[in-house]
Amino acid sequence: MDQIIEWAKELQSLAQAGLFYGHDIYDKERYQRIREISAEMMLTRADIPVEKIKGLFCGDEGYQTPKLDTRAAIFSDEKILLVCEKGKWSLPGGWCEFNLSPADNIVKETKEEAGLWTDGRYFVQAEKQLAGSTVTLYRMGEEGVPTVDEFVEKELPESGCIGFDGRVVNGSWGRKLLAIAEKKKGSLYVTEDLIDLIWKDRPALSKEPLFLLEEKYSGKSTADKIADLRKVMEKEGANVHILTSLYDIAWLLNIRGGDIDYVPVILSYLVLTDKECIWFLQEEVVDEKIAAYLKENHITTRPYDAIYDYVTEIPADACVLMNGNTVNYRITSSLRKEIRIVDQPNPTEIMKAVKNPVEVENIRKAHVKDGVAFTKFMYWLKTNIGKIPMTEISASNYLEARRREQDNFIELSFDTICAYGPNAAMMHYAATPESDAELKPEGFLLVDSGGHYFEGTTDITRTMALGPITDEMRLHFTTVCRSNMNLANAKFLYGCTGLNLDILSRGPLWQMGIDYKCGTGHGVGYILNVHEGPNGFRWRVVPERHDNGTLEEGMVTTDEPGVYLEGKYGIRTENELVCHKAEKNEYGQFMNFENITYAPIDLDAIDPDEMTGREKKMLNDYHAMVYKTLSPYMTPEENEWLKKYTRAI
Repeated sequence: MDQIIEWAKELQSLAQAGLFYGHDIYDKERYQRIREISAEMMLTRADIPVEKIKGLFCGDEGYQTPKLDTRAAIFSDEKILLVCEKGKWSLPGGWCEFNLSPADNIVKETKEEAGLWTDGRYFVQAEKQLAGSTVTLYRMGEEGVPTVDEFVEKELPESGCIGFDGRVVNGSWGRKLLAIAEKKKGSLYVTEDLIDLIWKDRPALSKEPLFLLEEKYSGKSTADKIADLRKVMEKEGANVHILTSLYDIAWLLNIRGGDIDYVPVILSYLVLTDKECIWFLQEEVVDEKIAAYLKENHITTRPYDAIYDYVTEIPADACVLMNGNTVNYRITSSLRKEIRIVDQPNPTEIMKAVKNPVEVENIRKAHVKDGVAFTKFMYWLKTNIGKIPMTEISASNYLEARRREQDNFIELSFDTICAYGPNAAMMHYAATPESDAELKPEGFLLVDSGGHYFEGTTDITRTMALGPITDEMRLHFTTVCRSNMNLANAKFLYGCTGLNLDILSRGPLWQMGIDYKCGTGHGVGYILNVHEGPNGFRWRVVPERHDNGTLEEGMVTTDEPGVYLEGKYGIRTENELVCHKAEKNEYGQFMNFENITYAPIDLDAIDPDEMTGREKKMLNDYHAMVYKTLSPYMTPEENEWLKKYTRAI
């Protein structure tokens, strides 16, 4: 067939699709002109008036008929991908594009509908894991990358349907998605857990045993915590408080569990009124000791899923205090419309973030134990590398064993990141049997790890030279050390947030034209989530992180600058800092930090010539504290080594 006719047909197909699906008036004008051009091209091959050709050839919008619909069956770990189209669930796919094979169309349609959004901590890892898949990686915060909401609004057709499980999307985001759907005259479908429909051997919800956190560890009774919370409710005019954050519930009740790996919490919901405290959980986990404790504190229990019936019965004249960023959409959308909502962060968020004096003293003790465990590991690593076989997993296992030797150890606070060489460029890398790298007497090993003890939670990162390193590696390591020390030794006026102080850490790296695509630090829970708000260090506001709160006395925040070069190496040095009040004078209340992480920063990778006199003194003072704190717990051989690795430079 004549090539011009083929081109004209293809242009006509593209123009019709553009006219049907396009929304911008100027784009539609362009598609209309393309359609007219295709008709004029046909005219060059036919003795028919142009208006007649346009009438025959330009009458429809949408894909040309006959239409061929293609669908993809995409499986992963015995799960299948479904999409919602006009209120019905189906396999991803759509009408075939002109001049594409069915297989090509399937790939194109699925790619248009499947995306993964992640922040800078996971860019490298996500790119590797999505390679060869039909899922597009969207790097959150990068220039030109749409947010999830922007993507959904763009892709949702008129009268379309947005589907999600209303129990796993928070109320605030659910309302945004509802607004997008209404803008397109569409709807939401939120009552189905699609995975549950197809996952036939899905495990039951975890029901791990509960344990009490005695007041000698918590520093405050449950009765006092509930009384304080009711005072805040009264101040806000609320007579009902819905609490769904598992960390806040565990903190309020002084009870811990094990329903989430590395996070000792209990799957549950809680409602506090001016007269009742109701805990919705799997009641079979409540033993006699816990039951007596709950009765003593006037706390009643109900079945886990009973929360959904309960919220529908809250009277219309009630005032409900809740955080729309944590309470799920199914709950928020089930409340009577007449109810007055006070939507703000849970009062317990700041209460648990500001550690009381008992907690702070306990946390120091936890860090001494953890420092002993880590430093024994570091000694073993540095003295045995190249002499005995080591891999990322075997090294991680050795470190875990040293932690388990410590009194009052509960469990790891997260899955240890033990990353050698290029693997460390993935900030949250986790070694698997397939990726388990052999450790050699060269390059860097990054280890980010921590533990839960009855005295508190730890999070420490050290990057260690296993042998020769390049000048570039030494420069980057030294700069990260300088950044860490600069922030740890900050003095600032009360009222500052982590946004004000982040430059102290990030500045030396910015001077080199280097950045790390994550925050500098996060709050740390007390035998809870190792990441908690509202405190943190970062250079710009990231709304979904909720970590730009004022730095208060008693808050514990990590200090962890780094360098991550894809395909080469990663460097991170992380300590925990307790915020304290310093002097108060005519300028206001000054604040500072206490460094409570005790482990050497590898002097084998430091270039003293790249440090100022003040920076050397800060490092020397830190190492003197480390030696004084840890030496009573080390063997003579370990102490000789420790003295060398904490020497003044």
